[in-house]
Amino acid sequence: MDEKPGIVITGVSGRMGQMLARTVLESDRVRLSGALERPGHDWIGRDLGEAMGGAALGVTVADDPLEVFAHAHAVLDFTAPAATVDFAAVAAQARVVHVIGTTGFAEADLAKIAAAARHAVIVRAGNMSLGVNLLVKLTRMVAEALDEEFDIEVVEAHHNRKVDAPSGTALMLGQAAAEGRGTTLDKVSDRGRDGITGARKRGDIGFSAIRGGDIVGEHDVIFAGAGERIVLRHVASDRALFARGALRAALWGLDRKPGEYDMLDVLGLK
Repeated sequence: MDEKPGIVITGVSGRMGQMLARTVLESDRVRLSGALERPGHDWIGRDLGEAMGGAALGVTVADDPLEVFAHAHAVLDFTAPAATVDFAAVAAQARVVHVIGTTGFAEADLAKIAAAARHAVIVRAGNMSLGVNLLVKLTRMVAEALDEEFDIEVVEAHHNRKVDAPSGTALMLGQAAAEGRGTTLDKVSDRGRDGITGARKRGDIGFSAIRGGDIVGEHDVIFAGAGERIVLRHVASDRALFARGALRAALWGLDRKPGEYDMLDVLGLK
């Protein structure tokens, strides 16, 4: 590739969008080729650098993904499910790598993303950090080693503006635990406890969500047995680690065949 790969940031005005933009700008391996916001946003038509409160960058914030994707190699997308599904279709048409950090998808959304992956590389993960993906692998291993005498609980904490629960990372961990037990998460997930719920069902995987302040992300997987507990934990203190992981995924995806991948693929942990 003669020039540095061009990277597009979607939802660029948000906290994660701006972090992604800064991460791309600081990298000597890629260039920021485009920035997107939803139609009607007051950043549309403005220079991204100036909109972010700094010097001009020569990148104008746009609202037409097709035009912007046509001049890019990869898209970093941490927006909302409906927007991401739309971006996936356009990215597939443009044959660009689509890195998805969005969470909260419905099954119908995932089916549309899978269809788009037949034509382009999609890297989708509920969490882009190395540490969390190591935790996913460890969770699967521990669940496989322990029988149902050990109850499994996933506890997660995030900032007070997060709109979905359980978090995408918590669901990744729950799915890993279910796979270790030889089942699927939809069969054993327990997400709601309020009032007289009765005793805990043997083999279920429970979820608890905490929301408050500016917590970046904390995840515990608890294996609770008679007389002992095993706790696997990851604490994120800087969301820049997610942006660095997303950029790593984009670079990895440039040389891959169309398909849907995750960060375990990117990090060589499968």
